[in-house]
Amino acid sequence: MAYQGFAQEYLGMPAVTRAYTTACVLTTAAVQLEFITPFQLYFNPDLIFRKFQIWRLITNFLFFGPLGFSFFFNMIFLYRYCRMLEEGSFRGRTADFVFMFLFGGFLMTLFGLFASLFFLGQAFTIMLVYVWSRRNPYIRMNFFGLLNFQAPFLPWVLMGFSLLLGNSIIIDLLGIAVGHIYYFLEDVFPNQPGGKKLLLTPSFLKMVFDTPEEDPNYNPLPEDRPDHQPRGQDQNEQQHPQ
Repeated sequence: MAYQGFAQEYLGMPAVTRAYTTACVLTTAAVQLEFITPFQLYFNPDLIFRKFQIWRLITNFLFFGPLGFSFFFNMIFLYRYCRMLEEGSFRGRTADFVFMFLFGGFLMTLFGLFASLFFLGQAFTIMLVYVWSRRNPYIRMNFFGLLNFQAPFLPWVLMGFSLLLGNSIIIDLLGIAVGHIYYFLEDVFPNQPGGKKLLLTPSFLKMVFDTPEEDPNYNPLPEDRPDHQPRGQDQNEQQHPQ
């Protein structure tokens, strides 16, 4: 029963959230089982551009460290806020959600070229948290039963928690900065006088990820209808029963 409940919950996750969290868990499991090592995954511009190890552009977002408190903490927040974004403000807009992933990953990668950052998954999680928190400003949050605050303060609370754990806050600041850039360009600037929407999702992403809406006025051909019956046949039979 527990397995069926887990399988149902897993299959009920929206597509992008399921794909990203699964990739993160499988990557960590592969490292734990020593199929691969973190040295094959971390962000290294020299190996990417000179040795053409292009996969590092992706794998550095998938590894959150060895199994432990930090890993599970990040997975919980990644799953929760990625899912709430996909089922909330991005509901029915999978292509736009994927574009946000690509935009955020691109900016973080650019920053990584000039800083000694090896794994950017935590920054990506903070970006998702930041965008969700700014789009839900009136929700009251509770952090481990110790702090009560409005949602927009959540990224800063998480940064403070990282600081208490002895971690560098550069990663958290990067996630907050990229999240704010996306939020400003997507939600703030287009609504300013003279502003316009600058982040336009490429049409090929919409073709791949967004299913076209059905036209309510579409009248299928007779051969495409159930049992190949003309549209008015049932009505005629009801009006003239044999």
